[in-house]
Amino acid sequence: MNAPRLEVDLSKVADNARSLVARLAGRGIAVTGVTKAVLGAPELGRVLFDAGVQVLGDSRIENLERLRHAAIPARLALLRSPMLSQLDRVVRTADISFNTEPAVIAGLSDAARDRARNHGVVLMVELGDLREGLLPADLPDAVRATLRLPNLSLEGLGTNLACRSGVVPDAAKMAELSALVAAIETTFGIRLPLVSGGNSANLGWALGHAPVGRINDLRLGESLLLGLDPLDRSPIDGLHTDAITLVAEVIESKVKPSVPWGRTAQTAFGSVEVATDRGLVAQCLLAIGEQDVDPLGLLPPPGTRIVGASSDHLVVISDEPLPVGAELRFFPNYSALLRAMTSPFVATTFIETTRGKTPRLAAPVRQSVPASELAGGGTTDCRADAATGAGPRRAARGGAVGP
Repeated sequence: MNAPRLEVDLSKVADNARSLVARLAGRGIAVTGVTKAVLGAPELGRVLFDAGVQVLGDSRIENLERLRHAAIPARLALLRSPMLSQLDRVVRTADISFNTEPAVIAGLSDAARDRARNHGVVLMVELGDLREGLLPADLPDAVRATLRLPNLSLEGLGTNLACRSGVVPDAAKMAELSALVAAIETTFGIRLPLVSGGNSANLGWALGHAPVGRINDLRLGESLLLGLDPLDRSPIDGLHTDAITLVAEVIESKVKPSVPWGRTAQTAFGSVEVATDRGLVAQCLLAIGEQDVDPLGLLPPPGTRIVGASSDHLVVISDEPLPVGAELRFFPNYSALLRAMTSPFVATTFIETTRGKTPRLAAPVRQSVPASELAGGGTTDCRADAATGAGPRRAARGGAVGP
């Protein structure tokens, strides 16, 4: 098989989706399945829809067009504010879009009218994470303007937390959103059918015991694909954390010193390497690098350690020498997954292994390398509990929070 490659186990993703759909339904919350980490792959879209996800969301219209072309009978939602240059494509492809700018909303109305169709609008509200969103004081004017525009329907309100600034979507934030919904409904005499409370970072709140208020939708990506809570990258009970694997091939295997010699300066990516003298080590180079993946977001297999990376190489040391041509399997975190999936040099393979089986619980891992040992692309020493055979927990370092 081609390497490097991502292997996506659709049966494990399906297990995760069925579990979260069922558990959240008990709280009156529906799931919007976010497909951006897999570039809107129709294979994943079908699996999520079959698992009970009725809405598929993505930040890029190109990915939604892939899903629409595949004729998956789910509603499609554009989760990032539309670009003015793409409004016709948005109304042609997406059933709803998440918005913050009056000029964009007015343009959506014109584009929808030209196509003689209706387009749903969700207004995003800023609750402190300082990414997208209308300030609460500006919300009434935005609602008023949206309700006046032809060929648009105001579907509801939403917010996004724990992405740019790491603000936790706790009970207080969700109560604030619910209060804004109630105020808008009272002021305008309307009923908002959709209240999207956030992303996978909301699951700690959503699966707890706090009142859900008016929240009836979450946009889930990382939890479905990786089984992790984005707030701390801890495993979510009952979910697979090993549904996606990155496979890379060894292209050089040598015994080398562990400390460079000669006068040193910055590495290719601007860092200053701090090496630990381990004597002679079994070092191998893998045919993947910073251009393809976030090395800090990779969990290496037992008995190996990532000690550096450049544009096209990942440097690994191992307990025993590895043969040229051997394949190593890594578990990516969300940041590594996004970059690898986007790289044209990394193939994607969809597989199925456990359809209908009970998901395994994730096992804790040991992370023993201090930050001072980071070399070039990064160093990590994370291992799964081999005795349990359970899916490993990802390292928290280097991971961007995703929906």
